[in-house]
Amino acid sequence: MEFASVLAGPAAGMFFSELGATVIKIENSATGGDVTRSWKNPLEAPDAPVSAYWSSINWGKRHVLLDLNNEGDRLTAHMFVSEADIVISNIRPSSARRMGIDSDTLCAKNPRLIFAQLNSYPDPEDERPAYDAILQAEAGFMYMNGEPDRDPVKMPVALIDILAAHQLKEGILLALLKREQTGNGSVVTTSLMESALASLANQASNYLMTGFIPGRMGSRHPNIAPYGDVYTTADGKSVLLAVGSGRQFSSLCACLELYELPEQETYNTNSVRVKNREHLNRHIQKAVELHNLDELMHLFNEHGVPAARIRNMQQVFELPGTDKLILEETTEEGVPTKRVKTVVFNVKSSQKF
Repeated sequence: MEFASVLAGPAAGMFFSELGATVIKIENSATGGDVTRSWKNPLEAPDAPVSAYWSSINWGKRHVLLDLNNEGDRLTAHMFVSEADIVISNIRPSSARRMGIDSDTLCAKNPRLIFAQLNSYPDPEDERPAYDAILQAEAGFMYMNGEPDRDPVKMPVALIDILAAHQLKEGILLALLKREQTGNGSVVTTSLMESALASLANQASNYLMTGFIPGRMGSRHPNIAPYGDVYTTADGKSVLLAVGSGRQFSSLCACLELYELPEQETYNTNSVRVKNREHLNRHIQKAVELHNLDELMHLFNEHGVPAARIRNMQQVFELPGTDKLILEETTEEGVPTKRVKTVVFNVKSSQKF
């Protein structure tokens, strides 16, 4: 059962749908369903019943429109819950209690139920709106993201929602394992803010251990150089480098015929390359602009230098194998939809018979 809208909760629901579960998504009939049905890009028909955004995380579900403020509709929802294994909700706790679909009420009706609640903030009673952009700002992502001396920038994917969905489904999977062992249900909770903070990783440790506050560096890495640095080729295209070791740096310099750089005191270790990044990049740019992108990528790939083209979305889905990741579905309204799988792992027995 899914009492969830927008992205994070529905993404967790789609994960289980992809694994073969029957997922019943309850949408608010009073508002015309999940709000993301109306979040359309400029190429979509304004009167279409669903959007590409909605389609991205609502594959394989049964959609039921109910008004949970209505007693009859609420009883219908309770009937579904009585037979459910899992409930996923991102409804505000105060609203859930008022409508009788909170964890206490539903777990009392179904003791084996796993109730998964996604909140905005660690305190469940803190019910301030928390769209992804809010969390990217509040959790430090926007302060770090963007170019030096330019405004902070939000990442174009609602990454905090996606990260929170991962936290939620990991908790649900553990709760399912626990139920197999004990027969008891569980209440799983996480929040968008906690999921965001848990994803700060090395950037958080840079601050916690040294007091270093990472600022906007574009795509550059604060601890490695040249890593995330972008250069322009002779044919006006862009190439990104992600050189993470001394061996790779030596290979890069050999490809670009900058043979003397790895021996110079200003570039012979990663720490000094980070310190002297601007001077290093001037050397690399002068060498890169002597080559076309295709020639350069062939050279880098041949010598094990981590490098990448910067692809747009069309170019991404022209890559070999990407077609295998696309899920297609025609909605109940007759709208053909596409999205990328959220389940991209494989599990097989390690035993040979």
